[in-house]
Amino acid sequence: ARLGGAVRTLLHRGAALVGGLVSLPLALLTALLVKLESPGPALYRQERVGKNGRVFTIMKFRSMRVDAERDGPVWASKAGDERTTRVGRVIRKIRVDEIPQFWNILKGEMNFVGPRPERPHFVRQLAEEIPFYEQRHLIAPGLTGWAQIKYPYGASIEDARQKLQYDLFYIKNQSLMLDAM
Repeated sequence: ARLGGAVRTLLHRGAALVGGLVSLPLALLTALLVKLESPGPALYRQERVGKNGRVFTIMKFRSMRVDAERDGPVWASKAGDERTTRVGRVIRKIRVDEIPQFWNILKGEMNFVGPRPERPHFVRQLAEEIPFYEQRHLIAPGLTGWAQIKYPYGASIEDARQKLQYDLFYIKNQSLMLDAM
């Protein structure tokens, strides 16, 4: 099991290195478009909860106005989120905003596949509402996960409850084959 975990880690980091290098031209273009459309940094940093409950800083291309959460954390919504910029709507839809997370994978804070990391504010809320929610922190979070593939976009406690079932399935059955699927 240890050797399998080490191989998976090497494969995840190798895929992140290749993905980062291949996507570099697109990343540079995205950063330029984000900067041209709205003031503020091209990259957005946000605290997320990772393996064993450790908080880390996730990197994304900024898809919202700089002041989008001046009143506090808000669930993201799939469509019609007035906080997003025009470029932000496009890069979210095609998932280009996630490219900087290759760096999080290379640093060992994330894997390519695993439960998506959530913000500490929402983790506290969800852990109070959903039994076993903290179990999703037994492994490193992922750039993508079984729940993202199997469940539509979620932005509520009930959605988190449903997605947790997929996350727990993945944690119990994680393997290179499941990662490939």
